Amino acid sequence: MSNENSVIYGLEFQARALAPQLAETEKICFIIGTQSLKQTNNQIHLVEFNEEISTVKKSVFHHSEGEIWKITTSPLEASKLATCYNVISGGNTCSFKTAILKLPETEDPDNIENLEIVTKFDTTEYGSDIKTTEFHPNDPTRAASVIDNNVVLWDISDSEGKCIKSIQLEGKHNPKFTTGKWNPHQNCNQFTTATETHLKTYDVRTGDLAWHIDNIHHQLLRDIDFNMNKQYHIATCGDDGFVKIWDFRQTNKPVYSRNEHSHWVWCVRFNHFHDQLILSASSDARVLLSSAASVSSENNSDICAADDPKELETKQLFLYYRLSDGPLQWCEHEDSVYCAEWSPSEPWVFASLSYDGRLLISRVKRSLKYQIML
Repeated sequence: MSNENSVIYGLEFQARALAPQLAETEKICFIIGTQSLKQTNNQIHLVEFNEEISTVKKSVFHHSEGEIWKITTSPLEASKLATCYNVISGGNTCSFKTAILKLPETEDPDNIENLEIVTKFDTTEYGSDIKTTEFHPNDPTRAASVIDNNVVLWDISDSEGKCIKSIQLEGKHNPKFTTGKWNPHQNCNQFTTATETHLKTYDVRTGDLAWHIDNIHHQLLRDIDFNMNKQYHIATCGDDGFVKIWDFRQTNKPVYSRNEHSHWVWCVRFNHFHDQLILSASSDARVLLSSAASVSSENNSDICAADDPKELETKQLFLYYRLSDGPLQWCEHEDSVYCAEWSPSEPWVFASLSYDGRLLISRVKRSLKYQIML
């Protein structure tokens, strides 16, 4: 289980920000943001993978605003992306900012240009540590930023983002959020956050807490992801090395829990098409593709035994060939891996980015693919 199914793309600078181009459903495209200490050197790379001939086409843009810590893309407009970046201002002080940028319609291969900033945000009153800006799944005029102990809902229809609502985390010792994500279910009216070892989900219409799960990891909770095919399932990962899946209707224990990494797990992602496949990325320099078949939407093991011998035989064949829970394949990097993402246009392709600026675009092994499609 090595990198035999992978294509390597190298960057000049260190990097930790990776996102799939969510609204691009025809091509396999990923977007990378660099982290150069020299502010004006930072870049955004749009990488297109041709699966038939295993080649990579790149488009490079300047991001002179600063080093990029997080990139997200719009699920509705392929040209739009949001960056959270660190700016060095007067007196050598650092501050985080966020903005929405737009990819150009036409490219000039002889000229590396800056991306157009289409929406700026004034985040001064909400804090200094911006973790992410997340596009609304269905509404192109809405976004949410996670800043210190605030979730700020924005109207992004103009060049200046307007705050619609601010939700504040309260508690002893001034707790802060570590990340956040829209719940794609529940009519997209919920926003889920991670704080310390807890999950908290808010109703964005009222700002009230909708549901929460406390102490879901023994150490810091790093990332979350919703199962697009099972509306009550959410995956989590953290510094305890665990990847877990929770049914937030029954929060006393996870429905799935694995500890396959030897260091912190920074990222977890469900496959949107085949949700028994889960990616996890860790600072142990590995990306792990795992099976969670026992709790997936494609788990039919609870089908009652039929009287018809043919139906019974079909069920027995399914149980025999069904993937078992646990590791399936992994990709080895040479540095910490902070991001791993599935392609939204091709369910068998995923990308991972290590801090040394090495992008691996990988395929699910053919034998696993056939086993899942059986």
